[in-house]
Formats: sequence, C-alpha cells, structure tokens
Amino acid sequence: MIPTPNVDWLALSPVLALLGASGLALLGAVLLPGSIRRGFAALITGAGFVSAGILAGVVFGESETARTVIAESMVRDRLAALAQILIAGAGVLASMIAWGERRRAHGSEYYSLLAAAGAGMIFLVSASNLMTLFLGLEWFSICLYILCAMDSGRATSLEAGLKYLIIGSFGSALLLFGSALVYGATGELGLGSIAEAVSAQGLAGDELLLAGLALLITGLGFKASAAPFHMWTPDVYEGAPTTISGFMAAATKVVALVLTLRVLTVAFPEQEHLWTVAVAVLACASLAIGNLAALVQTNVKRLLAYSSVSHAGFMLIAIAAANELGGRALLYYLIPYGSMSLGAFAVVAARERELGRAATLDDLAGMGWERPFLGVAMWTFMLGFAGFPLTGGFVAKLYVFAAAYEAGWWWLIVVGVVATAVSLYYYLGVVRALYMRSPAAGLAVAGGSPPRDPWLLAAVGLALAVTVGSFFFVQPLIDVARDAVAALPL
Repeated sequence: MIPTPNVDWLALSPVLALLGASGLALLGAVLLPGSIRRGFAALITGAGFVSAGILAGVVFGESETARTVIAESMVRDRLAALAQILIAGAGVLASMIAWGERRRAHGSEYYSLLAAAGAGMIFLVSASNLMTLFLGLEWFSICLYILCAMDSGRATSLEAGLKYLIIGSFGSALLLFGSALVYGATGELGLGSIAEAVSAQGLAGDELLLAGLALLITGLGFKASAAPFHMWTPDVYEGAPTTISGFMAAATKVVALVLTLRVLTVAFPEQEHLWTVAVAVLACASLAIGNLAALVQTNVKRLLAYSSVSHAGFMLIAIAAANELGGRALLYYLIPYGSMSLGAFAVVAARERELGRAATLDDLAGMGWERPFLGVAMWTFMLGFAGFPLTGGFVAKLYVFAAAYEAGWWWLIVVGVVATAVSLYYYLGVVRALYMRSPAAGLAVAGGSPPRDPWLLAAVGLALAVTVGSFFFVQPLIDVARDAVAALPL
C-alpha cells in the first residue's frame, strides 16, 4: 500500500473555496447565455472571496498552536490565517470595484483569473518550504500577468502585462536560484529544517548559504515592489486595469511582506545580523526613491505606484526590527494600507470611467465638489497615506517607529520621518487638485453624466470605514496581530 500524507482539509479550505469559485466562473463562460455570464462570474467570485475570508477566520480561531500539514509543505498557524483574511478582504473589494468596468469580452475569464490569483496568494502565505513557496509564487503571478494584459485594446495594458511578465520572471528566477543554493548548502527545503541544519552543521557563515539568502531577499524584494527592485511597478500599475492595480497594491504587499517575515525569521535566525541590515537598506532605498519619484508624477496611478514603493519601505522597517513589536506593526500596517490603496484606486477608476481615459492630477480638479463622497474618501485616503491622525495610517507609522526604536534603529526613524515630510507634498497635492483647482478647459465626461456605479461606491465606503475604523479600534486589531505573530520565533 502506498503511504499518503494526512490532509488537513480545514487548512486548505480557503484555497479550495477560491479554486471552486474560479472553476465555476469559467464554466459559466461556456454554459451560460452571454447576457448573464459577467454577472454570474462577479457574484461567484465575490462569494468565493467572502467564503475564503470566513474559512480563514475559522482557521485562525482553531490554530492556537502552529503546525505543519500535508507532508510539511504548508503551515497552519494564525499568521497565515490573518494574511488570508486580508487577501480575501482585498479580493471582495476588487470584485466590487471591477463590476463597473466597461468590459465587452472575457468578463467571466477576468473574474475567474482574479479568484485564481487570490487562491494562489492564500496558498503562498501558508507555504512552509521552498518548493511550495516557489509554486505558490508562480501560481498567482501567472494569473496577474494575464490580468494586467486583459485590456487587449489598449497598448498600455499589453505593455504592462509584458513588462510584468519579463521582470516578474526575472525576480522568480532569482528566488528559485537562491532556493537552490540554500538547498545545496543545507540539504533541506523546509524553513524550520533549514534553520536546524544551519545550527547543527555550523553553516552560519557558509558562502553558499549566504549567497542563497541574498538571492531570496532580492526575489522577495521584486514581489514587494521594494527599491531598487521596483522598476516594473509604475508602468504596470499605470497600464493594468485600475481594479487590478489596486488589488496588486493591497494583496501582493500582504503576500510578499508576510512571506519575507516568515522566511527570514524561521529559516535564517542565525543570519539575523546580516539580513536585518540588508532589509534596512532596502527600506531606506524604497523611502527615498518612492517619495522623490512621486513628487514629479502627473498620472495619478503612477503617483500611487510610487507611493506603494514608499510604503513598502515603511513596512520593511518593521521587518528589519526583527522583534515581536515589529511583527505586530507589520500586520497592523497592512490593514489600513490595503484599504487605503484599494479605496484610492477605486476613486481613480470612477474618474477614468467618467472621462473614458487615464486620469491625471488635472483631471481630478474640482472632483471634490462634483462628487462629494468620492472627494471626501480620496482626501481621507491621502491623509492616511501621509500618516495623519484619525486614520489607521497614523497608528501604523507610529507603531513601525516604535518597533525600530526598540531594536535600536534610531536612524531608520529619522529616515522615515523625513520621508513622511516629503510625501506631504504630493499627497496634499491630490487634495489640492480635488478642491482648490478649477477643471481644465475641455474636460468633459464621456457620454454625459457620470454612470451609476453603486458597487464601486460601496467598495469605497468599506475602504473608508476600515481606514478610519482602524484608528479608533486599534487595540482589537493589535491583539489579533499579536496572536498571529506568536507563531514566529521572534
């Protein structure tokens, strides 16, 4: 009799929910009349993300003790479960925002790929060895490559898909090569087993291991949009469908940064004195390049892309701290950041649908008076990005700085404060455009009055509630983050 691994179906349930939704959406594209395909796919995908979030919540409640499952290929713990909840939440908002897109073809396939990408992300955050890590990474990346190029009628969309494919493949190759070097040095693929092998065999200073670690950090840096590995981000965010840009800004950050925290702390504890410095340098580079490049942007999506690079720097500070406070800060930061990113891209999507083209800062002129709810939401998101009080962004940055202070990285706090000051120029520039600039001559809404888009407005409302609510309900969120981070050896 062939021995088979014991399968923990509860641990797999969030992934299976989204895979089921993806498959049903594809079946709908083949079996249903054209008039209802898109609506069916949107409903099934949204339900899939909701189900995945609920199931991940159940996993969180039932996983007080971390353990590996399915032949040690995955880990079932509260860290993975919390990340899965955040990814599912981002997927729900993305499904709502996508409903109003003027997509004549491939509507079902669009939603199916969105669900499949979410399933890959949810699988990846629970990976416990280098093999499943790479498989999960490619799983969701391939889906996103196609989604970025989905608007085949626009040259910028095809360009975005091609650039993301080439540069993303290069980042994946570096990560795979790094994994091979680590395996060559230790003979192990499991993250915990790698740390045990390094300790038992005295490999802490092994050149092959350190080269593999460097390549792993580089590959994860590509996925996290951390400078100087961010070169794909502005072009891809600008060219991709706006919903996908928002989903990538929120969900991909969760995956890449939670995975980075897990890999470095679990597999390489004896190299902490090296990788903390490397991550701190990446944080400084991200803060400097992201903020300085954003100062000169006129396209709103490119501005938000460089803002994403900057925020990757703040979250890398939490990882560089390498303490429990830093882990909690990272997980808390991802909550308001994800909502602000999706909300801001939703407002941009609303303007683009009104104009029938990409939105610039000039195109936002007067929008705060024309669309009061979207205007209030957008300036709230901008102030949240800048770290103003009454938004979760304020607490998130304060918490990151506290983690850096506890670790003795006072100079990272200085860099973060300076970067925040610089960011005020372009964040407040968006607010200025909304309320203090007259619409440009010739600015006209495509097709007359703005189209009704209740699902987008509902998504913006939810994002706004999380952005502000995360400021007033800090302690419950911190408690959840504390429980999740307890799974790591910090």
